[in-house]
Amino acid sequence: MSKKIQAIRGMNDLLPDASPVWQYFESQVQALMRRYGYNEIRTPIVEQTALFARSIGEVTDIVEKEMYTFEDRNGDSLTLRPEGTASAVRAAMEHGLLYNQTQRLWYTGPMFRHERPQKGRYRQFHQVGVETYGLEGPDIDAEVILLSARLWKQLGLFDHVTLELNSLGSNEARAAYRDTLVAYFEQHREVLDEDSLRRLTSNPLRILDSKNPAMAEMLSQAPQLMDHLDQESREHFETLTARLDAAGIDYVINPRLVRGLDYYCRTVFEWTTDALGSQGTVCAGGRYDGLVEQLGGKPTPAVGFAMGIERLILLLETLDIVPQEARAPLDAYVLGMDASTDGDAMALAERLRDELPALGVQLHCGGGSFKSRIKKADRSGARLALLIGENERENGQVAIKFLRDDREQRVVEQASLATTLTSLLSE
Repeated sequence: MSKKIQAIRGMNDLLPDASPVWQYFESQVQALMRRYGYNEIRTPIVEQTALFARSIGEVTDIVEKEMYTFEDRNGDSLTLRPEGTASAVRAAMEHGLLYNQTQRLWYTGPMFRHERPQKGRYRQFHQVGVETYGLEGPDIDAEVILLSARLWKQLGLFDHVTLELNSLGSNEARAAYRDTLVAYFEQHREVLDEDSLRRLTSNPLRILDSKNPAMAEMLSQAPQLMDHLDQESREHFETLTARLDAAGIDYVINPRLVRGLDYYCRTVFEWTTDALGSQGTVCAGGRYDGLVEQLGGKPTPAVGFAMGIERLILLLETLDIVPQEARAPLDAYVLGMDASTDGDAMALAERLRDELPALGVQLHCGGGSFKSRIKKADRSGARLALLIGENERENGQVAIKFLRDDREQRVVEQASLATTLTSLLSE
């Protein structure tokens, strides 16, 4: 017997019992983006490796350790996208979306990183992202944060997440701060772990983001970037916080928040939760005004964020706040009581799909005894079973059996069935 082929480690199947929650989340996102006037963009999952090396930074963990990179048959180096921003910028530049225009875009889809798989973090994972171009003021920074806050409210998560803010300032201010920071870390070299020693010459700001408890006290005393901001960045940040204050959005200023990608500048933010233990960040983003120019375009202000869907689904399930209709989207299971009424049941199911398009209706197929038909109706997860026997067919009626509570079965006229179902399912 041939050996069974299994999924690649960290690349998981989404099974039918889990997909309704994903569909619920995705429908909430789609509705929200439409309300804010954001347009969807879809990019390939494979890009030239140079796109990510130039945008993310060649000395980042993603490029050095985590990317899925391979040569195709032409010898070109290709990479499965590890994040969505670089692909969105490449597409916007390639198709002329940035020329004398502003853009509000969003995307969703799979990303790939070769990390150690753990709950809520996988090698193939899915993100929702927002990218805006051509707007340089703090008002658009505030808008993308308010958009994410509204999503938390829609999902029932707003009381379970915290907004953390920081400013990375201009490239010039950050370069001066980098020198100050490196000098401080050199004085405490004996405390730095292996990763931090490596980053000391390549990306010292990332050391601030270390979770090593042995370095916590030293990091708490490190110079703060906020004290080295240029005046324009300081005013930008103060206006942003004023906008959030006016909107009633609470936040915490975290001077150690730096983000892991090289292209960020000025505003950076994260939404975090303590409900998932170490997997605390559920959404992260910020401003990346230099990335378009870095990839060969004209200087273009930009700001956006990305959120991991797996982690948000895990949060919804951990807090048990997924609506019941999202868990069991099937409303009615339609069956004939025997083979002679199967055709009537099919006609009824089709009629209901015409009259009540939002109704989830499943038709019994495969025959069997009446007892086995009812068992299948129950296992379907539907709230109601709609039954047609010979008597119901002759009298133009339908029997309604309640599958999830102890209400008594009732018989109703087919002519009023749509109205009756609407009333019953809203109870």
